[in-house]
Amino acid sequence: MSIHVNEANLTFHLQTDHTSYIFQIMKNGEAGQIYYGPRIHVQPTYQNLMSQEWRDATPSLNEENPNFQPATIKAEYASLGKGDFRQPAFQVTQANGSRITELTYDHYQLLTGKQRLANLPSTFDDTDDDAQTLVVSFNDRITGLALDLNYSIFPHQDVIVKSAKFTNPSSEKLVLNRALSSQLDLPDANYDLIQFSGTWARERHLYRHPLRPGMQSISSLRMASSHQQNPFMMLARPQTTDEQGAVFGFNLVYSGNFLDAIEVDQYSTSRILTGINPDEFGWNLAPQATFQTPEAILSYTSAGMNQLSQQMASFYQQHLVNPRFAHEERPVLINNWEATYFDFNEAKLMTIVNQAKRLGIEMFVLDDGWFGHRDDDTTSLGDWFVDQRKFPDGIEHFSQAVHQQGMKFGLWFEPEMVSVDSDLYQQHPDWLIHAPKSTPTPGRHQFVLDMARPEVVDYLFKLMSQMIESANLDYIKWDMNRYATEMFSSRLTSDQQLELPHRYILGVYQLYARLTQAYPNVLFESCASGGGRFDLGMMYYAPQAWTSDDTDAAERLLIQFGTSYGYPQAMMGAHVSAVPNDQMGRITSLKTRGAVAFFGDLGYELDITKMAPTELDQVKKQVAFYKCYRQLFQFGKFYRIDSPFVEDGNVTSWQVVSDDQKQAIAARYQLLNHPNAPYTRFYFKGLRPNQRYQINDDPSTYYGDELMNAGYFVPTILADGQESKDFYTQLFVVTAI
Repeated sequence: MSIHVNEANLTFHLQTDHTSYIFQIMKNGEAGQIYYGPRIHVQPTYQNLMSQEWRDATPSLNEENPNFQPATIKAEYASLGKGDFRQPAFQVTQANGSRITELTYDHYQLLTGKQRLANLPSTFDDTDDDAQTLVVSFNDRITGLALDLNYSIFPHQDVIVKSAKFTNPSSEKLVLNRALSSQLDLPDANYDLIQFSGTWARERHLYRHPLRPGMQSISSLRMASSHQQNPFMMLARPQTTDEQGAVFGFNLVYSGNFLDAIEVDQYSTSRILTGINPDEFGWNLAPQATFQTPEAILSYTSAGMNQLSQQMASFYQQHLVNPRFAHEERPVLINNWEATYFDFNEAKLMTIVNQAKRLGIEMFVLDDGWFGHRDDDTTSLGDWFVDQRKFPDGIEHFSQAVHQQGMKFGLWFEPEMVSVDSDLYQQHPDWLIHAPKSTPTPGRHQFVLDMARPEVVDYLFKLMSQMIESANLDYIKWDMNRYATEMFSSRLTSDQQLELPHRYILGVYQLYARLTQAYPNVLFESCASGGGRFDLGMMYYAPQAWTSDDTDAAERLLIQFGTSYGYPQAMMGAHVSAVPNDQMGRITSLKTRGAVAFFGDLGYELDITKMAPTELDQVKKQVAFYKCYRQLFQFGKFYRIDSPFVEDGNVTSWQVVSDDQKQAIAARYQLLNHPNAPYTRFYFKGLRPNQRYQINDDPSTYYGDELMNAGYFVPTILADGQESKDFYTQLFVVTAI
C-alpha cells in the first residue's frame, strides 16, 4: 500500500519507495501539510511535526481555539481571508461579490491505479505499476462549492501527481479567480531556487539563487509556456549537487500561462504554488459545472539532481508519453529548411532525398513552404492545401517517391496561425484573436487563430486529416511561431474573456487528441519557434520537441544541459546544421556538431547535396554510429558531469548508461583550447564498481570503481602530434568485458 489513512485523526500518509508525504485534516476542517521528504515510518500521530506556538498580533481560528492561527500553519490548499495572509492556492468570487470560502473536509476515496483526465493531458498507469490515487473532498458551507484534491502516487519513480477539481452544485454562478494545481508548504527556507530561463535561441539556461523573504516566481503570460521561462523548477539545499544532497522537483503538465511561485514568510516557512497563472485568468463556474486544474508533478530525492532527473525521466516514459512511442527509437531525419528555405520544387527536394538515402538517413521532413502560394513568410498560413506550382503532381506523388526509397515522410504545419494574405482569413476574419477597435500587433507577419472556437478545431482537423491520409504521413512537425496579443474572442461573452487563454490551450489539446487518436502511428514533434513550448502538456501528445532554433553546437551544450534537468534526451530534437552557423555565425567541426546532436533525437538540417565527399563520408559514419547506439543515446540513464554554467564553463561533459550498466557513452566538449594545458582525467558515472570495462579501442581494461573514483586519463596531444583545438570533442564508448 502506498496510501495509509488514520481514520481516527484523518491523517493521510502517502509513501513512495523512498519518500513520505503527510497531511492531516485540521481543526478548521481544512487540510494541513505535515511532512514531505525522505520516507519515514507510518505512525498514529506526528505531533512532533505539527507543533505550534502562539504568536502575538496574529488572528486565531476563533475564541475557542486561540492557539490555532492560520498564518502560522503549513496548509495543504489555502484560501485567503480567514487569517492566512500568504498567497492562496485558490480564490472564488460569489454572486454577492464576497471572496471568502470556508471549505471543510467531507470525505475521502481511495482508487487503484491512475486514470487520465478528460480534455487535458495527464499522467496515467496503463501497466499496473502499483499506482494509487487518493481523492479528498471538501465543501463550502456558504456556497456549497465542492473541492476535490487529487493525489496519485507512483511509488517506484518517487513521484506524486496533484490536481484540484472544483464543482458548483448551487443555483448561482461562481467565478474562479485563482485555481492552482498544487501547494506545498515546507517548514524552512534554507533552499536554492533553480530555474531554467532564457529567450529565443537561448532557452532553459540554469539560474540558481537562495530563497529570500517575500515572493519569488517564474511565470508566463504569453499563452504558451514560453522561451523565457519553463514550468520546471527545483528547490535544493545549498550544498546539493548533481551527485548528492536533497532536492525537490516541480513540473506542470500544461502548455499555457503558468505560475511557479515561492513565498517565504516571516517565520521562514516556504510556500510553493504551481498552476495556471491567475493573472489573465477567470473562470465562470456555472451551476452544476466543474473545473479541473492541470496536473502538477512533485518528486524528491536526497541523492542529488542527477537522481532527480533520472527518476522523473523514468516516470515520463512510463506514465506520461504516448505509449505508442514511449519506448520506440526515433528515426534519424533530414529537414530541408536550412537547405532550401522557401525555394524548392519536387525535383530539387528529390536530390536531397536520394542523397539522404545513401547516407542511411531514415526520414525526410518537408518544412515550411509547401502549401497555398507561400514563397515567403507573409502569406498562406491557414491554407493547408498543396502548392501545385511546386508539386504539379501533388504532394502524394512526392511522398510516394520518398517511401519508395524506404524512407519515412514528414510534413511541417503551423495550424494555430493565419496570414492575412490567405483564403482562410478572407473567409473568416472573425476567427482571429483580436480586440475590437485596437491596433493589430503582428508578429512574423501572422496572427493567431481562436482555438477556443470548435469550428476552428474542426476546420484544422479536416484539412490536416486529408493531408495525413493523402500523403501517407509518418511524422508531423507542429510549429507555433508567435505569442498571442490583443487577447479577445468574438465568440465569448464579456464576462468570459478571461477564460480565453485556458480555452485556447484546451482547443490545441483537443486538436492534438483528435489527430493522435485518429492516426496513432503518426509521430508528432512539437515546435514553438524552437523551444517556446517545451513542456509536459505538449509531450503528452508529441513525445519529442524541437529543443531550440539555435543549432550552434556550443550554444546547444548550454541549452541541452539545462533542459536535461527536467526532461530526458528522448524528448530533445537535436540537429546538425551547416557552418558558419545560421544563428551564431560560429564555425565548429562536423565531428563536434554530431557529437552534441547524438544526445537527443538526431537529425540533419543542411544541404547535403553540396557537401564535400569527405564530409558525406563523415555523415554516413555518424548516422551508422548513432543507429548502433541509438537506444542508449535516446533512452539511457543520463548523467551530467561537467557543467557549462559554472564560472569558467569551458568544459561540458555528460554520459548515458544502459540499464544493465554494461554499456555507456560519455562526451567531453571543450570550447577553447589552453596552451600547454594541465593533465586531465575524466570521471565516469553510473558504472558497476566490480565490472571491468574497455574504453574505445584502448587495449587495457579498467574496473568501474577506478573509472569513477580515480578517473581516466584524457590526452591533450592528438594522434597527429597536434594539441587539441577550440570546440574540440572527445567521445568515450565504454563496454563491459
